[in-house]
Amino acid sequence: MKTLKIVLTILLILVSIPFIVGIFIDQEYTVVREVTIDQPKDEVFEYVKLLKNQDNFSSWTLKDPTMTKSFKGVDGEVGFVSAWASEDPNVGVGEQEILAIDKGKRIDYALRFKEPFEASDKAFMEFKEINENHTKVTWGFEGKMDYPMNTMLLMMDMEEMVGKDFSEGLQKLKSILENR
Repeated sequence: MKTLKIVLTILLILVSIPFIVGIFIDQEYTVVREVTIDQPKDEVFEYVKLLKNQDNFSSWTLKDPTMTKSFKGVDGEVGFVSAWASEDPNVGVGEQEILAIDKGKRIDYALRFKEPFEASDKAFMEFKEINENHTKVTWGFEGKMDYPMNTMLLMMDMEEMVGKDFSEGLQKLKSILENR
C-alpha cells in the first residue's frame, strides 16, 4: 500500500509539472524577418499586396503545389480571403484574410488555421524606402498559445520553424522582383 502511494504521488507530481511550468511561460510569440529588395517601394508594395502573388514566394505554398486554393473578394483589398487545403500536415487547412492596408507602408493579415490544429494568428508585411530603388520588406508573425498548451513553446522553436520559412520566402520574393 505504501509503494502504491509513493508511485501515485510521483505520477501526480509528473503530471502537474507541465501545468505549473505553463504558468510562468509567455503565451505570445513573435517572429520577424526582413530583406532589402533592389526595386522601388511602390513596385514592391503593389506586387505583395496581391495575396495571390504569395503563391509565387511563400514557402508553405511551395511545400504542396497540389493544394486546393479558393478565393473570396477582391485581391489586394481589405476583406480578401485566400483559403487552402492540403493533405500535407506541414501545410494543413486554413485561410488568410487581408485585415488592413496602409498604402505603401504595411499590410495586416489574419491567419486562421483549421488543420492539423486550430489557431488564429496575425501576420504583417511592412515596406520602408531605403532610397528610390531599394526597399526593406519586413515579414512578421504574431501568435499565441493558451495555457497549458504554451508549455509546448519550450520544445518548439518558433523562431527557427517560422523564421526559416519567412527568410526563404523573402529571398524568393527578392529574386522574383529583381529579375523581372
